[in-house]
Amino acid sequence: MRPGRKEGIPLGRIAGIPVFLAYSWFAIAAFIVIVYGPALLVRNPQLGVGAYFVAFAYAVLLALSVLVHELAHALSAKAFKWPTQKIVLNLWGGHTQFESFTASPGRSVVVAMAGPAANFVLAGITWLLVSANAFSGVADILANILMWANLVIGIFNVLPGLPLDGGRLVESAVWKATGSQEKGTIAAGWSGRVIVAALVLWFVVLPLFQGASPDVSLMLITVLVCGFLWMGASAAIQHGHLRSRLHLVSAAALAEPAVGLAGTATVADVLRVSPAGTPAVILCGPDGRPQGVVDPYAASQVPATAAETTSVLAVSHALDPGAYVPESSQGQELIQYLAQLEGGEYAVVDEAGVVTGLLRQSAVVTAITGKDPRRNGRR
Repeated sequence: MRPGRKEGIPLGRIAGIPVFLAYSWFAIAAFIVIVYGPALLVRNPQLGVGAYFVAFAYAVLLALSVLVHELAHALSAKAFKWPTQKIVLNLWGGHTQFESFTASPGRSVVVAMAGPAANFVLAGITWLLVSANAFSGVADILANILMWANLVIGIFNVLPGLPLDGGRLVESAVWKATGSQEKGTIAAGWSGRVIVAALVLWFVVLPLFQGASPDVSLMLITVLVCGFLWMGASAAIQHGHLRSRLHLVSAAALAEPAVGLAGTATVADVLRVSPAGTPAVILCGPDGRPQGVVDPYAASQVPATAAETTSVLAVSHALDPGAYVPESSQGQELIQYLAQLEGGEYAVVDEAGVVTGLLRQSAVVTAITGKDPRRNGRR
């Protein structure tokens, strides 16, 4: 989590896991009050204006149900020693954010299914209490809401497509069969798109085709939910494609050759080690750490008579602090390392700290996406 980023309202920690209420949650709470409040008032006129407070209580119970769902994910992951960074309750329900961990098909399914399982358990407990007439009045209304909300959350989340939890079943099955998590993610993403198409067909297209009077609230909810699911499924597909190319990301393979020179060198020193602009020249400070990169064109423009007396600093630009990576870095490790650094150029050093290359961000992006970002910027 980057410093200064606002996650929402901190609700505290549960089992050591920070829980946040995103500001976007108030939008869905307002929607529930506006839509459900009048319907509740029609069925229970004795509530009066209190119907809207009951509707807000419904929004709160829905948030608590989502919290139980996300906690089940987090606690089951904790059993496998997968570190959980935070839980956020938001407009779309919520999500649990994990730090880096090593997954397996079986463990992935366990963690994914723990969420819906928790909702089914909560729905079952509430059903037993409602069946035993343990509540009356407003409490009975809210208990029924809690029961149905958890049942719907559980059923919805086991649908077999990402970004829903059931998508992990598809991902893990393909992962187990092919040995590739990336292929599993892509398959689960496409499965998620099929689910979106089915939901739109069932709740929007068929009622309109049959001439039924459209339920505006239901159609609006369907469109919003399906839009969210489509974006999540598309993101999963893209993420799977990107991960499948991680093996191409290697500091040693992507870096252009480079040599290191002391920051006290002159332009003449640069021209001696790199007469044609290659290899790249990286300047190092007194401690041997990379600090800058020489501009070969600027160096070539210095008159021969002035090369011996012109400082190399005059034809170079600074690297951002700490912008150097180990030569052995590759794959996800390298991506995570670069994500912590600023700038678009990084010196590559071997185990002894000697400069061996210059890694450009554009080369990494091209390796991951298969597209040259510089070409994408051209008209």
